[in-house]
Amino acid sequence: MTDTLTAIALAPLALAGCALAALAIAAMAASRVRQPFIGQILARLRPARSRARKARKRRARMADREAHVALAGMPPRSISTTISTAGRCPAVLFYLPVVLHCLQLGWRHRGFTLPSVANPNIVCGGFRGESKMAYLEQIPSGLQHRVAPSLRVVATAALGRRDGLDALERSLSAQGLAWPLVAKPDIGSQGFGVRVVRSRAEFAGYLKSFPLDEAVILQRLIAWEGEAGVHYVRRPGEAKGRVFSLGFRVFPHVVGDGRSTLGALIGTDPRTRRMAKRHRQAAADQLQRVPAKGEMVRLSLLGSVRTGAFYYDGAAYITPELEARFDEIARAMPEFYFGRFDIRFKSIEALCRGEDFQILEVNGASAEAIHIWDPEQTVRETYRVLFEQFRLLYEIGAGNRDRGHRPISFAGFLALQWKESRLLRRYPEST
Repeated sequence: MTDTLTAIALAPLALAGCALAALAIAAMAASRVRQPFIGQILARLRPARSRARKARKRRARMADREAHVALAGMPPRSISTTISTAGRCPAVLFYLPVVLHCLQLGWRHRGFTLPSVANPNIVCGGFRGESKMAYLEQIPSGLQHRVAPSLRVVATAALGRRDGLDALERSLSAQGLAWPLVAKPDIGSQGFGVRVVRSRAEFAGYLKSFPLDEAVILQRLIAWEGEAGVHYVRRPGEAKGRVFSLGFRVFPHVVGDGRSTLGALIGTDPRTRRMAKRHRQAAADQLQRVPAKGEMVRLSLLGSVRTGAFYYDGAAYITPELEARFDEIARAMPEFYFGRFDIRFKSIEALCRGEDFQILEVNGASAEAIHIWDPEQTVRETYRVLFEQFRLLYEIGAGNRDRGHRPISFAGFLALQWKESRLLRRYPEST
């Protein structure tokens, strides 16, 4: 696998060498040569060098803009690009080596669906089709102050009517919740269907586009700007787990330069350009506004790669206190061994002490170590982390199988995959 990745990394150099050789042959074969051979090559390369110089200047301007952006409580980060090499690759192509690696692991451990018992008390181990609320409810009452207050309700026609909304508001009040709230599907991924609802009327509108008889979570909107993914791993039988990865999330945004309109800025940054249509629709009434130099304009609630969020590595901030806190929470959850805690936090100093954070979600076997999408991360390092992550996942699944837990059948996994995919298409537009 290492040789394959090396070959992929060297492919652009090989192609460049072939191109130069072709230029040399063409020049030598030409009968009417008006300038030296080297001069011809330089002339051909001049437009490419000019484009490269402009690209470097553009990256420098973006790095300068990003370097001056520091969300409250978040560690600052200066970067030379806003999207990683791996992030530019089509998902089908990017994940092909990972799939092959998983097949190899499944063959070695005699079970291709072993991730489904990585967390035996969660449906499919948290790989597909699990309830988000089921995770949060498994955190004991003594640790619930670490969890963003939430209420799970089932979407019915009656819930969107006046009596249903009245009853809902009584339930929210009993939980200490009030508008605005974050509405999110209980079964889902990648932020599909997640939206801020600021009143009962907005929630009633949200329900009109939500599939009937499916569950919705209403969660307190946490005002802290610091957001991170804490990836946790513990093998069965180990007394103590560890934080495998800490990655920081910055919501999709652009930074003003004092000259460009918001619409132009959205189309400039490679992070936001991918979802330009979506972002321009969401900010339709502001597209002609010229943000001030250094002004950050938030484009979405969601901190998701799918919507153009920016992730960066936080390994330097993993402290013994932080690790001990998440180990305490994870070990208090019955049979929880592998997953990611998505959190909001007040300040990086408090997070390093293991304090002042709120858990928004817990993701199981399908959770990635989000720091792999750091723009400065190399492709080689990205695959190294992913391969290590899945190696641990299959080892944990094999250990739990040996303890008597039965992995899901392949047909059962496909059924869950089909159900979740169908639901994602039916959820309301996220914000």
